[in-house]
This record gives sequence, structure tokens and C-alpha cells, in this order.
Amino acid sequence: QVQLVESGGGLVQAGGSLRLSCAASGSIFSINVMGWYRQAPGKQRELVARIFSGGSRNYAASVRGRFTISRDNARNTVYLQMNSLKPEDTAVYYCNLKQGGSSFDYWGQGTQVTVSS
Repeated sequence: QVQLVESGGGLVQAGGSLRLSCAASGSIFSINVMGWYRQAPGKQRELVARIFSGGSRNYAASVRGRFTISRDNARNTVYLQMNSLKPEDTAVYYCNLKQGGSSFDYWGQGTQVTVSS
């Protein structure tokens, strides 16, 4: 079993920054992908960014150039640095870990990010 614990959400003004962290514990494979998803009220959950254990990254078009995902493999931790935040970034942000070719799919409890205009 795997547990994901997120931290770093909160309230920030538009243009501000926040950094999310997600620490994974348990049975972690060496090859995996960790990512951040978000869900705004009334909307579907969407991928924000993901990073593979080898280092390659993907970003949603809406956050590219403003958000940066990184990871510390030794600590099984993934980070999301969010800059130039906009009100439309307001959502619950969820950490995700996929391993075993996505056979194993784990989610954190979510952390609220609110951007005021």
C-alpha cells in the first residue's frame, strides 16, 4: 500500500506563488510517475503536471510557463511550484502516483488552493 500526504495549499492573491509538496510512503516502485491534478467546483478533475521517475515532465497548457514540477526520488516527494497564480487556478489539488504501468494508482487527500482577484 502507498500513502500520499500533501501540504502547501492556501489562500493567495492573484500574481502570487505557492508551493505544494507531496510525500509518498509505503511500497514505492523505482519506476513510477508522480503528478498533480486539480478539480474546481463543477468541473472534472484535470491533469496539471506530471513527472516520471526518469525526469521527463508534462504540463497542461494552462499552466505551462507558470508552474514547475520537480521531485526528490530519494525522499519519494514531488513538488509543484506555482507562480503567477490566477483566480482560475482555484481548485482542490490532488497528488497522484502511478506505478506498475498504471496498474497501481494512488491519490492524496487533496489540498485547497484559492486565488483571490
